[in-house]
Amino acid sequence: MADQTAKYLVTGASGQLGALVVAELVGKVPAKNVVALVRRPDAAAALEGHGVEVRIGDYDDRASLEQAFQGIDRLLLISASEMGRRAEQHKNAVDAAVAAGVGFLAYTSVLRAETNSIGLAADHRETEAAIKASGLPHAFLRHGWYTENQTASIPPALEHGAYLGAAGDGLFSSATRQDYAEGDVAVLAADTIQSGAIYELAGDESYTMAEFVEVISAAAGKPVAYVNMSEAEFAGALEGAGLPAPIAALLADSDANAAKGALKDESHTLQKLIGRPTTPWTETVRATVKAL
Repeated sequence: MADQTAKYLVTGASGQLGALVVAELVGKVPAKNVVALVRRPDAAAALEGHGVEVRIGDYDDRASLEQAFQGIDRLLLISASEMGRRAEQHKNAVDAAVAAGVGFLAYTSVLRAETNSIGLAADHRETEAAIKASGLPHAFLRHGWYTENQTASIPPALEHGAYLGAAGDGLFSSATRQDYAEGDVAVLAADTIQSGAIYELAGDESYTMAEFVEVISAAAGKPVAYVNMSEAEFAGALEGAGLPAPIAALLADSDANAAKGALKDESHTLQKLIGRPTTPWTETVRATVKAL
């Protein structure tokens, strides 16, 4: 049962996850109780179509955040996308939430943030520590891998007949952004909140990249091979494809740590939160191939 009386705010509301969260939230609570935070006014139109209030705020501008957070009971802090600066930006948001008197903060972290060896986890650990230290009632929504992270590479894989990676036989327990959005809203809008709760969120089914690529090949009706590389080789290949070196290194690190189990989870916590099985990864792969 969702709390119909609270005032909610979603940061990063025009992003890939944030837009889904806003759409899901207005299906659970009155749209007039929902605030969508964006950095640029030109991102407001699509969100205003949901009947929500749109406010402007920037993770780099604490004063703008403090103003945007006024009157907010429950805040979903969606992690920023600027690698290397996220911990500082998130600290601005946490400090602004304290100053504005926000009643509850939920943060989209990463799977097993405290112990995960994946490079992405460092910023999340620092942010979780800042949230704990703030004294704000809070929950950590520790997201696993998005299936869309993998399907984004399907077009070049079909073009070249090869899907590159460095994950070896590591297992990915991925779910769709829609699955995670529903899980986030289930916690954010719950009738009662449990401060300090930690949710390890991931897909129900796990797969290796070789299995993932087999489904691509079958769906497309053409041969595609999984080419496993070293972390350094994969980073180099991503740079060669046009990715900035820091992003290429981060993606290669993610694959290499997935080979060690960093992105596998068997808790089924996300399924329990959303009240249904997570979207089968095979379904997402086939839909992506069909849409090409």
